[in-house]
Amino acid sequence: MAASCDSLLPLVLLLCLSAQAVDRSNFKTCDQSAFCKRQRELKPGQSPYRALLDTLELSNSRLSLQLINDNNKVRLLLELYRLQGNMTRVKINELKPLKPRYEVPDVLLSDPITEALSVVAQDENSLVVSLGGKDQRLILSAQPFRLDIVEGSQVVMSLNSRGLLAFEHLRTRKDTKSESEQAPGQENVEQQTDEDGQIKEDDDKPGMWEETFKSHTDSKPNGPTSISLDFSLPGVEHVYGIPEHADTLKLKNTDGSDPYRLYNLDVFQYELHNPMALYGAVPVLISHSTDRTMGIFWLNAAETWVDISSNTAGKTMFGKILDFVQVSSEAPQTDVRWMSESGIIDVFIMLGPKPADVFTQYASLTGTQSFPPLSALAYHQCRWNYNDQEDVKTVDQGFDEHDIPYDFIWLDIEHADGKRYFTWDPSKFPQPKEMLQGLMDKRRKLVAIVDPHIKVDSGYKIHNEIRSKNFYVKNKDGGDYEGWCWPGNAGYPDFTNPEMRTWWASQFAYDQYEGSMENQYIWNDMNEPSVFNGPEVTMHKDALHGVWEHRDVHNLYGLYVQKATADGLIQRSEGVQRPFVLTRAFFAGSQRYGAVWTGDNAAEWGHLKISIPMCLSLGLVGISFCGADVGGFFKHPSAELLVRWYQAGAYQPFFRAHAHIDTPRREPWLFGPENTALIREAIRQRYALLPYWYQLFYNAHRTGQPVMRPLWVEYPDDFATFSIEDEYLIGKDLLVHPVTDEGATGVTAYLPGKGEVWYDVHTFQKHDGDQSLYIPVTMSSIPVFQRGGSIICRKDRVRRSSSCMENDPYTLYVALGSQGSAEGELYIDDFHTFSFEEAKQFVHRRLSFSANTLSSRNLAPDSQFSTASWIEKIVIFGGSQPSSATLKSADGTESALEFEFDSTLAVLTLRKPGVNAAADWTIVLR
Repeated sequence: MAASCDSLLPLVLLLCLSAQAVDRSNFKTCDQSAFCKRQRELKPGQSPYRALLDTLELSNSRLSLQLINDNNKVRLLLELYRLQGNMTRVKINELKPLKPRYEVPDVLLSDPITEALSVVAQDENSLVVSLGGKDQRLILSAQPFRLDIVEGSQVVMSLNSRGLLAFEHLRTRKDTKSESEQAPGQENVEQQTDEDGQIKEDDDKPGMWEETFKSHTDSKPNGPTSISLDFSLPGVEHVYGIPEHADTLKLKNTDGSDPYRLYNLDVFQYELHNPMALYGAVPVLISHSTDRTMGIFWLNAAETWVDISSNTAGKTMFGKILDFVQVSSEAPQTDVRWMSESGIIDVFIMLGPKPADVFTQYASLTGTQSFPPLSALAYHQCRWNYNDQEDVKTVDQGFDEHDIPYDFIWLDIEHADGKRYFTWDPSKFPQPKEMLQGLMDKRRKLVAIVDPHIKVDSGYKIHNEIRSKNFYVKNKDGGDYEGWCWPGNAGYPDFTNPEMRTWWASQFAYDQYEGSMENQYIWNDMNEPSVFNGPEVTMHKDALHGVWEHRDVHNLYGLYVQKATADGLIQRSEGVQRPFVLTRAFFAGSQRYGAVWTGDNAAEWGHLKISIPMCLSLGLVGISFCGADVGGFFKHPSAELLVRWYQAGAYQPFFRAHAHIDTPRREPWLFGPENTALIREAIRQRYALLPYWYQLFYNAHRTGQPVMRPLWVEYPDDFATFSIEDEYLIGKDLLVHPVTDEGATGVTAYLPGKGEVWYDVHTFQKHDGDQSLYIPVTMSSIPVFQRGGSIICRKDRVRRSSSCMENDPYTLYVALGSQGSAEGELYIDDFHTFSFEEAKQFVHRRLSFSANTLSSRNLAPDSQFSTASWIEKIVIFGGSQPSSATLKSADGTESALEFEFDSTLAVLTLRKPGVNAAADWTIVLR
């Protein structure tokens, strides 16, 4: 949530500039970021780094050796690990730093499992290491230092092939220590290049020991500490990931523009198609070609910039590599360069080779998407702010009066007493439990905001406890760091401190958070962290988290806030209930703790369009639970835009409408009866599909596969899919092409898959794959297609909330493929606890249609769960008319089923099989 121009805080008023777009002057460009500018001045060419092969040490799973910078004689330690699952880890740190450099904790699930390494060849300037199967080798060239990962005769990735490795070593400042006192090998020098790209020595560059941006000065007590490494990807033209940016799905070449920036920031009304940093940062890049998919995970939480450029592969091949490979000088190549302000180089290379393999590899490192309660996948109604308890009651009744389902109503910052989180405004929300109970009686829920800035107020219990426990972030002088945010002067809890996180989690206990109940969940906003009077609207980099500077940990802060909050919701139920926590700021691993949204968007068609690639990018790097504010946060949407946004949002993972406090009210029934009906229908489509969404999130939790996917994930050999971002897949079986243009009378959807068929889910019309299909649209149209060969389970009896539908019957939609077969899954549990994991209480079934026989079999015979749900109807697309349909139950009994056949559309409908959804059964068509 960006600052409101109605706020009385003068410092907030300073931020309230034009409502038209972001004020770019509040945020740095690469040229204004001293380390980025220094790193970018280094031109590709001869690297000063040389590997000292005589320092090689090899254990069963780790290879280490020293690198030396021949310009300044500083030595680095290189460590290589072969990891289970076709991954390689590369770490580079100073051999003898003046003090430890930050290494990111708590993001990896555990120490990755290693596998054996062996040196298979060595000469005076190189060594070759076996990486195991498929004839994979790693070639280490000594001078200049370079790494090449080779498979068979193909180089799949090179490191430092452009000579852009740069590691600014810790040093003492020249004016504080004489040269005679310096430690050997730690001379005060740093790389710089002249116009010819030749290295020269100079340690007196602006911004190395102090940096000023606008009115803020960064004291930089540790001096320059930045790091950089380049990666070359032969044969690759398409790279994706590194969210969060309001940009295309395929990452753009940054030559001649700013690099993509990863630095969590509260950006007021962000611009589209821009590499500027936004609220979250996941330093994972995915490459894809028809040959293979790979990933690069740069584990660093400091400010990071990523340059992307195109080249031709043959131009960077030389020496030892040419003994192994042959490559055309005209082959495409993408070069990626990572630059971070501090920390170490710790990079995981995920070698695929298939898209699903990369997702599995990354999930093995940082975990999978948390499995949300079913209700969190339903519709959420939010605005800044619902005024009081009566307003909440009126909106809740409005949904019932207009027959529109919803599960969650949300309360923004005005619900708290003077923006003191964990409290309720005593005049507006005097009886919060009464309000929550009223929602619970309708089987609905509420989300309240809890932000991580704490009002400095001696009468506020939360502030007093944090201060007394010394849990606040410190300023560079050791006092509690304070800045301005919604409550006015605020302190910022140090969420990097595990004791602080434990205490924070304890505050969600029902006896601590007065007025809370089990149907209240939490929203963490402003957790970049947002500091209205800070540099770039965030925390000063020289603030302190224990012994570490904020610059080291910045991008982790939001992850820690969400983690502590989710832990609190789990603990308040004694580990029984699954939490739901929405966060704005995030990092690698945030998928383990809940949902994210794309922040403070605007009621503009461009923002509707960009929500698709923004969520697709997040899904590729593990965060499946993504959505955008339906209708746009800023400004007021036209009725057409609002309807189209509901239609698109109904087919995105997180489905929430939200609006700024200065906008007119926009509940779904306020735009006239025709638009109310269109919005109602979109929301009802979401509810009917909840069984499919739930099954996909279960699979994402188990396997790490994204829920919302680019087409190329399922069609990796179809080049036509590689840049598509106006349509996408939900799982592998639904293709969605939302209408995102004003006044549209038609859209063109690409239906992939040569020899495959797709069915319009609304009309059941059949279309061949491998074609671009023009679809006429009206205001009621939501182009969605089901893949031939799939079975999707729906619940077509839509009620006021998902909880009211838990025991309702299922309808199976069977879309026959070109070979006349289909398969799908059905997953059922209690929809809200951890019993599916801890007690194996769930139903997981395989549904298969082949040779005119439809069957349901158990995929989890060791699980135990009973359900009241049953199979109400079966709809089969693309079949022929049978003479009979016979149901065979598990006990051997047989019964005839009623059926209808529409010969025009070739749709067969079987009515009331009546079997329990957890049972074994077979239906035979003759």
